[in-house]
Amino acid sequence: PRRFADARAVIEPTADDEKAAVCAELLRGLPDWFGIPEAIDCYVAEVPALPMLVAREGGRPVGFVTLLRHAPVAWELHLIAVAADRHRRNIGRQLLAAAEAAVRAQGAIYLSVKTLSAANPEPPYAATRRFYDAMGFVPLMELPTLWSSDNPCLVMVKRLG
Repeated sequence: PRRFADARAVIEPTADDEKAAVCAELLRGLPDWFGIPEAIDCYVAEVPALPMLVAREGGRPVGFVTLLRHAPVAWELHLIAVAADRHRRNIGRQLLAAAEAAVRAQGAIYLSVKTLSAANPEPPYAATRRFYDAMGFVPLMELPTLWSSDNPCLVMVKRLG
């Protein structure tokens, strides 16, 4: 098994007026995952209305997660991003654990996430799917044209225990 450098970021909710700036800064620093400027603009516009947890090291935002409630027991991991220089340091795991605890406290039983399907074999997204798999998510369905035929969507789900 691979060893991960262990980081201990402070995970906390963030103020509504900071959400868009944190999202824009981190997504623009991850062009392998978020390389479509119009998509970034959409995310930046959406996040102020969503619950957001931010990972900080020394006050610097190094990651965040936003959540979307679909039903009383079903939430979506709307967006998760970790600064490129902080990858493989357990920050994503910390963010996911904090997100799961937050939605469980709201009565969630299921957490879903959308990512690029293996039908598009881009290496960064293969790593993303491995991360979700390691975190207990399982493939639920593919939506080949949700985003576009070049960007087929995979929906993964996790039962929260």
